[in-house]
Amino acid sequence: MLKAALRNLLAHKARQFMTVLAVCLGVAFVSGTLVFADSTAAAHRAAASKNFAGIAVTVTPKKPAPTAGAEPSGGGLDDALVRRLAEVPGVAAVRPNADGAATMNAADGGPLRVRTGANLAGAYLPGADGEDSRYPLAEGRAPADGGELAVDRATADAGHLSIGDEVTLAVDGPVMTKRLVGIVTTTDTRVTAGGTLALFDKATAQRLFASPGHYTSIDLSATPGTGQATLADRVTGVLPAGRAEATTGTAQAAQQAIYVDTLTRGFAKVPMVFAGVSLFIGSFLIVNTFTMLVARRTREIALLRAIGASRRQVSRAVLLESLLVGLLASAAGFLLGLVIAALLPGVLSTGGSTLPEGPLVIGPRPVLAALAVGVGVTVLAAWLPARRAARVAPVEAMRTAGQPPATTRTRARGPAGLALLVLGGGWLVALTGAEDASEENLRDAMAGCALLAAALIVLAPVLAAPVIRLTGRLTGRFGITGRLATRNALRDPRRTAATAATLMISTALVAGLSVIGHSTGQALDRQAAAGLDADYVIGTRTTMTGIDPAAVRRVAATAGVRTISAVTDSTIVTGGRVRTVTGVDPGTVTDVLRLDFVSGSLKDLGPGRVAVSSTLAREHGLTAGGELDLAMGRNQEPERYTVVGVYKDNPTAGDAVGARGEVAADSYLPHTVQRLLVRTDGHAASPATERLLRTAVGDNPLLKVQSRRELVDEAAGTLADLLDIMYGMLAVGMVISALGIVNTLAMSVAERTREIGALRALGMDRSQVRRMIRLEAVTVAAFGTLLGLAAGLFAAWAVGSLAGGAISQYSTALPWGTLLLVCLASLTTGAVAATVPAHRAAALSPLTAVAEA
Repeated sequence: MLKAALRNLLAHKARQFMTVLAVCLGVAFVSGTLVFADSTAAAHRAAASKNFAGIAVTVTPKKPAPTAGAEPSGGGLDDALVRRLAEVPGVAAVRPNADGAATMNAADGGPLRVRTGANLAGAYLPGADGEDSRYPLAEGRAPADGGELAVDRATADAGHLSIGDEVTLAVDGPVMTKRLVGIVTTTDTRVTAGGTLALFDKATAQRLFASPGHYTSIDLSATPGTGQATLADRVTGVLPAGRAEATTGTAQAAQQAIYVDTLTRGFAKVPMVFAGVSLFIGSFLIVNTFTMLVARRTREIALLRAIGASRRQVSRAVLLESLLVGLLASAAGFLLGLVIAALLPGVLSTGGSTLPEGPLVIGPRPVLAALAVGVGVTVLAAWLPARRAARVAPVEAMRTAGQPPATTRTRARGPAGLALLVLGGGWLVALTGAEDASEENLRDAMAGCALLAAALIVLAPVLAAPVIRLTGRLTGRFGITGRLATRNALRDPRRTAATAATLMISTALVAGLSVIGHSTGQALDRQAAAGLDADYVIGTRTTMTGIDPAAVRRVAATAGVRTISAVTDSTIVTGGRVRTVTGVDPGTVTDVLRLDFVSGSLKDLGPGRVAVSSTLAREHGLTAGGELDLAMGRNQEPERYTVVGVYKDNPTAGDAVGARGEVAADSYLPHTVQRLLVRTDGHAASPATERLLRTAVGDNPLLKVQSRRELVDEAAGTLADLLDIMYGMLAVGMVISALGIVNTLAMSVAERTREIGALRALGMDRSQVRRMIRLEAVTVAAFGTLLGLAAGLFAAWAVGSLAGGAISQYSTALPWGTLLLVCLASLTTGAVAATVPAHRAAALSPLTAVAEA
């Protein structure tokens, strides 16, 4: 039986190639992603270790370092401590640091777009040779006074900055202007992972990030033979008790590697998603391939049974064949995965996020995963065909033609598929009344979609006949070739359904998510138009900064500004949950913020009075005039507030609206402004007006000036990224679908050799044969596309209600252009996939084909 399995595998190399290729794609994404993740993690650790090379111990304050202008506090890291640390036995050198964060503008005045929290800044501290060993100069010189600045090479390139340029930046308040005098290089993984680096002279860095004569940390190097842990214990003995602590360089490198790895961990998720899609869709191709191979070898298997082979031996032979295919696919997929792992850093190192360089790390995990996935999926997919092969009776060897597929299973499919359809469809319909995008409801939606997909897979052979007869009215217009194509597709509904399943799943995914994405985008547009009358919103990029009062006055005095309303953002705690509260000025907010009140209004807004959103009111059973216990901002104890109005949910207003004076007094940043709502005379956004507003806020990179359109685009950004992934999944699905169609048609042509020969003998020319095969492929593709569209649109309608709970303006809207493109792409996939089988069928000689047994 082993020899028989090997002979069968070698005899059907071309047919098995498609199966190997389908599994190979999934294995490649899995193994490549794992190798990429391991290699990136190793590169992060190596880069972090390089950053801390020579640093044995770092001393840091246990409390945050003092801010500019404050009295020295915290860890007491001053020059006196530096001198004491230099005298500790085992200390070779002492390096004090004054580090923090600074956000810079590009040369065009717009902010440099980098990762949050990676806008690093510090002091350039030259050694005896006049250079800072951590930041080698690549161009220019080191900053020498408070008006000068140095940046890293990547930041200079991203911002188009050159030596001599005036650079605007901000630390935690008003904007500053510095002249760029130097460009450095760095291996700091926080910077190479997509951050920026700004370097000042020592005195300026101390003033900005600590206080004069004080530091944020002190690095120590050890003499030869002194261990890091030993030195850390000695250093701890001279530190101010309870105010500073010592950490070894090894521990810091590990912490930094974890931090950067967390920032870039999402890069590995996208390839893994593609791997799952490839393997799921590829499994249908495997099942179909082995089912057809078993059907073609019915007489061969019957002969084996007749000469003594048991059912178990026959089943094992088919499984052994699948095992060999899986091993081959795993090996090929792993090699392709290495190529993917090598290419991923270049593909993902975009948008200012550069992954660290390093050699590929090939550990046991990706190797075992490649084997488990490739072999496991292939053997599991071949299990049902193996059982079917074992049921072939010896008497089949005496038959000259294959029997039609058994109908008992087809009869059983109907009730089983209908039960799954009712269960999955009913589950999704039940969600239409939820209107709450909670984690539990999202899990229920995924479960309902999975049941719906399972129902369609089970029902597909039953639905094949009516759907293909319907589409056959179109293919019938091509004459006899179209009618024959329809009948060929109907010849084996199970085979047709299995071939179309790949397109059905990928089409359903893309169609459903396209509808949800399009509907959400339109809802965001309507919500922005309905809830915000301001033309621009000026806001802070971080939650720990406020807008300079002088900038507020300059914006108010800007030409073309009609109304400006300052907003303070804070939080409230009520019912055990943290909510957002927006502090507004009742006199100006009505001109820039459109609140649709269900009851009450803002006219009585003041101390001890708030307006609440419909969601918050519904949860607490509130109406205008009711009372609500809440703790605002820094207050720990709840106080009773009177509800002056209930408004429809508004993303700009948040969960509650209060008087700005009261909200600002209790906020975590007392008496600050986080947003400015600006309405212009023309009530329309324009580049000129935006430029005037940016100038009014001093081109402060900590502030965002956004039009309503930009706010909508920002809110839809994550969804757009998700849709991009879905379109990529559709491409993967279509590639595997094409492989499945090629495989199925190739086997079908081989099965129908005599039939095609007879048609050729009766006068059908080669072009008609090719047209017949292509139309058959298009018919199968159309069947899968129609089922996928129906499932995707239904799921989008049902699941869309959850989005409606978060976006009050949500309603289902069909993206006709996208859906049309999906249909055309699916049909084109079928037509292109039929090229090779059609050519082979047309090349058959009539005499040879008719003579073939």
